[in-house]
Amino acid sequence: MSKNIIVTGTSRGIGFELVKLFAKAGHKVLALSRNERPVFELALENVTTLPFDLSNPLDYKRVETFLDLKFKKVDVLINNAGALVNKPFAETTIEDFHQVYKTNVYGVSEMIRTCLPFMKNESHVVTISSMGGVQGSMKFPGLAAYSSSKGAVITLTELLAEEYKDSGVSFNVLALGAVQTEMLEEAFPGYQAPITALEMAQYIFDFSLSGNKYYNGKLLQVSNSTP
Repeated sequence: MSKNIIVTGTSRGIGFELVKLFAKAGHKVLALSRNERPVFELALENVTTLPFDLSNPLDYKRVETFLDLKFKKVDVLINNAGALVNKPFAETTIEDFHQVYKTNVYGVSEMIRTCLPFMKNESHVVTISSMGGVQGSMKFPGLAAYSSSKGAVITLTELLAEEYKDSGVSFNVLALGAVQTEMLEEAFPGYQAPITALEMAQYIFDFSLSGNKYYNGKLLQVSNSTP
């Protein structure tokens, strides 16, 4: 049965692969990214692209209007968009923190808030976090803003699952290990991750469609290595 799916951060990496997987499986997809061109140029049936900046309040209104007119219901929201700054803490400015948190925390929160009125029983919110945000995991210098923001959305997920436990909407968070994406290459040039973007997208695809049967308010560590 076709479902209505929203994915953020779809211009490259895991988000780009997710759009293709959902479209191939016959689902309707709203692909949101500051750069809509990569998905738009795929010309996939049942896929709508909108240029979308998580820090722009007007863009959420546009999403709300689209949902009102087209989708009516959101079955799956995947908060995949992310921002990463890699620099020594002493050089990390409040603007750096603000930039990262605007996308990784405030953007996730506002995206969920925008979609919740359209989410019904068995709808599933999946937020992509990082192993670096997991308490007690191995940490890496230079990622103070990024990893702390990824820790914040883990706690946010637990809180929302509790607050909406009677609604039938499930909230889960996936802490990913290293995945071979453009963002990883930009942060750690030359590092070779053991998992490709497509392999991780396949896991997230499956989990987003069925994981809410087994989990709510849970953090799942999706990593076969450290980081």
